Amino acid sequence: MIVKELGKSSKLKAFTEVYTFGPTFRAENSQTRRHLAEFYMVEAELAFTESLKDIMEVMENLFKSATSFILSKSPDDVELFHKYVAPGQKGRVEQMLKNSFQVLSYTEAIDILKRSMETFKYEPKWGCDLQTEHENYLVKHCGNIPVFVVNYPYDIKPFYARDNQDGPQHTVAAVDLLVPGIGELCGGSLREERLDLLQSRLKQHGLKDTYQWYEELRQFGSVPHGGFGLGFERYLQCILGVENIKDVIPFPRFSHSCLL
Repeated sequence: MIVKELGKSSKLKAFTEVYTFGPTFRAENSQTRRHLAEFYMVEAELAFTESLKDIMEVMENLFKSATSFILSKSPDDVELFHKYVAPGQKGRVEQMLKNSFQVLSYTEAIDILKRSMETFKYEPKWGCDLQTEHENYLVKHCGNIPVFVVNYPYDIKPFYARDNQDGPQHTVAAVDLLVPGIGELCGGSLREERLDLLQSRLKQHGLKDTYQWYEELRQFGSVPHGGFGLGFERYLQCILGVENIKDVIPFPRFSHSCLL
């Protein structure tokens, strides 16, 4: 875990930017080209923020700085994939680096999907999670530029996502970053720091006893904060143009692949 300290004074220091990089395990039995049972994820958390824009800025800067570093330090390795695996990917990566990422609200995204002439396997409806086919369409709609989708329905996001307390279409301050050829690359949110709202939601879902320790994090001191996770193998797929996620990890662990 890497921690960056805020404050020059020895008397006042705080953790403002924290991230981890390690294995993550998926519970769902997902048999697709973009899912593994065990994968690696960069997880970042930012303190003292009350804006999704701060989270999105870190996501975009992370993607662009990491990609620029890889292109400058390992050009031969990247060129190997761009030449023999995914011709044309070099131009697509350059386009992602030079353009600002787009932003859509979840509601705008659903409206775009409903107005499209595309025939989707899963009907886009407000209140349902976006499927891969929806995500890929939205990226194409935005000119094959990565796009942030923000403010998802309250009922489909985790209990810790910050309640927007908005109108009849109840939403939370959550964000997904969608990228060409992959769909969702990053997912994150502002975290609910208001103890009364957190307790109400945990009680609503019958999780109050299970997450008493989480309540105490708010009860005994916290600050407004938020964070996100970035799937490392999906990131490699995105910049190299590799179609199957099993081809970008040394030991692909997917459902039913580790029989004893």
